[in-house]
Amino acid sequence: MYRIGELASSFKVKNDTLRFYEKHGLLTPSHRSESGYRLYTEQDKKILSFILRAKTVGFSLADIHELLSIEVDKDNNACADVKIVVDAKLEEVERKIAELSHFQKSLKQLSDACCGGSGSAAQCTILEALESDINNLRPEHHHDEQE
Repeated sequence: MYRIGELASSFKVKNDTLRFYEKHGLLTPSHRSESGYRLYTEQDKKILSFILRAKTVGFSLADIHELLSIEVDKDNNACADVKIVVDAKLEEVERKIAELSHFQKSLKQLSDACCGGSGSAAQCTILEALESDINNLRPEHHHDEQE
């Protein structure tokens, strides 16, 4: 059995992290000591490891909760169930990358159009572009949502 501090330090996280995961239903101490300390088992340690690895690849708490529910009941779930969660996350990441790429191109255009001189900002091409043509600076998918 591990106390909360022991388990947290073995993964180099804070006690509050474990409490946070507990609050969100991802990790539950298997036992409590007579004095009320949270006590975790090897299985709890494996679950925490799973949670932390899932966080590193970008899964949200909701995603992790869903993956854990599949993990706990593997025999009654299909590999396809896991793939659905992963593919949804992949699609979300691809959308974010496309959006960031658009932001990058827009910012690059703004930066390239500006002389960056010490003159008055009254003639700044960046400010002019932001004032006059804000629609060209929006990510592509925002236009789709408006149609």
